[in-house]
Amino acid sequence: MHSRILFLAALAASVSTPLFADEFEAPLTELAHGELAAWVADPVIVVAVQAQNTANASLTQAEIDGVDAAWRAEVGAAPAPMIDATLASPASVWLRQRQEASAGLVTEVFVMDNRGLNVAQSEVTSDYWQGDEPKWQDTYGVSATALHIAEVELDESTQIYQSQVSMPVVDPATGAAIGAVTFGIDVSLLQ
Repeated sequence: MHSRILFLAALAASVSTPLFADEFEAPLTELAHGELAAWVADPVIVVAVQAQNTANASLTQAEIDGVDAAWRAEVGAAPAPMIDATLASPASVWLRQRQEASAGLVTEVFVMDNRGLNVAQSEVTSDYWQGDEPKWQDTYGVSATALHIAEVELDESTQIYQSQVSMPVVDPATGAAIGAVTFGIDVSLLQ
């Protein structure tokens, strides 16, 4: 516990340095290409993304905006049928189990379809459409091997320094990207 406190103090002191983000790039990249890639390739995730891609194929941008607005209205409200249905899906349950088994390393994980809409998640996201954000834009449309590592930030509510690592979800039959996934990673547990 004492070493974690010292690490967090050192981490806080280094936030203002330009090398801060680069300090974690190698271990985050290694984690992404190893353990996290196995999560993304699991059939429960691939099948869920494929099913939602089919279901959402004809959505217009106006409809996507409407669904996103409905989701945002449900965040923190009760009842929340859209959020509850997403969190109850087999893929979301599977993600929560994997997150719990990570012993705090993974702080959140959410999967997006080929439109940037949430498919499954371990925690509630503030919005439903991620398609306008780098986590989706810098992965899904780039290549099947794209990797986006966000700056390390302090989560005020949890007091955890974390980075988001995003990558495509790939169809094993074609090798093509069919969606994307974002993992929140507690960088203090990378040491």
